[in-house]
Amino acid sequence: MTSLIRNSRRYLAVLAAGAVLAACGGSSKTASPGAKGQEPPKVPMATSVGDGEGTLNIVVWAGYAENGANDPKVDWVHPFEKQTGCKVNAKVGNTSDEMVQLMKTGQYDGVSASGDATLRLIYGGDAAPVNTSLVSNYATVSSFLKNGNWNSVGGQMYGIPHGWGANLLMWNPTKVTGALDSWAAVFGDSGKYQGKVTAYDSPIYIADAALYLMATQPSLGIKDPYALTSAQLDAAVTLLKQQKANVGEYWADYTKEVQAFESGTSVVGTTWQVIANTINADGKTKVQTVLPKEGATGWSDTWMISSKAKHPNCMYQWMNYIVSPQANAEVAEYFGEAPAQTLACQHTSDKAFCDTYHALDAAYAAKIHYWTTPQKQCVDNSGKDDCTDYAQWVDKWQQIKS
Repeated sequence: MTSLIRNSRRYLAVLAAGAVLAACGGSSKTASPGAKGQEPPKVPMATSVGDGEGTLNIVVWAGYAENGANDPKVDWVHPFEKQTGCKVNAKVGNTSDEMVQLMKTGQYDGVSASGDATLRLIYGGDAAPVNTSLVSNYATVSSFLKNGNWNSVGGQMYGIPHGWGANLLMWNPTKVTGALDSWAAVFGDSGKYQGKVTAYDSPIYIADAALYLMATQPSLGIKDPYALTSAQLDAAVTLLKQQKANVGEYWADYTKEVQAFESGTSVVGTTWQVIANTINADGKTKVQTVLPKEGATGWSDTWMISSKAKHPNCMYQWMNYIVSPQANAEVAEYFGEAPAQTLACQHTSDKAFCDTYHALDAAYAAKIHYWTTPQKQCVDNSGKDDCTDYAQWVDKWQQIKS
């Protein structure tokens, strides 16, 4: 059993401040760039890594840069500092919108960005391309996390993959009959559980509805849940407005979903594996999860270096260190996600951890549509520029929730 589950209540309190659970929960209207043919601003890429500058300032999700302050036994920052001489100053970001704004200040060397922030940083000129040949541990990072629409442009990586996971369907089998295998449970059939459906509270959740429509209404022509025309976006919004009538509550802080399932106010909805593990470990309520037949959305976090980094050598050393087998295993277990580093599975304290999180399962990972910032220039590699951008998604989400 992982340290996260052993200390779930304490750790959940820590995560209430943010982490990937709030990755897309912001509401600022940062426009998504990407007119047809637009390339990211030209930002120099490092050609070598020298001695550390003695300091590293990074923006992180809570739980990604632990130094023993929350738990003396959980500390991978001090070993890095001892190894490199780079003193780590970590600023917790509560949402991706907040992280984007912090990175724009130029005060930070890097960030652990989720897919709804990465392209904004790249096209905004706030992130530099990463020379992966300077990051030795990159070679054994899972190949399915490399060169994604969310962390690269034109075959150029803009970061180092860190950890990932799927947005799963979860239900209480004592309240929901039968084994579920489709997102229909929270969309088309949600009326069966009126008032007890839960959904993720974020504009990026629109992609979940689009994914369901992609499978069930092919006439809409949706090919990528993050590349939606105005008509396709409206179809997803209509579905989410219909769903709202049956939603008891929306969650972004996952303590809220844990409490809702344990109290019985929610019986079915979208979730993460770590939430299900936490509920089942408490022993009060047992839940089941599945990656539905339509596939799922999910996240893949990326360490990115600022285009204005004052300590680039320390940042490159950190990116290499944090995806080293031992460090990546520690972060993944503590946080509750699949490690990006394939060799990390040899170092987890729970030997079944990587199986539970499907860390090395490329076929499982292929069913996930990782969070990607919606842009006017469609992110489906079609070359079209008739898609809706993130700002439009934010507006639509506010309409859904109003």
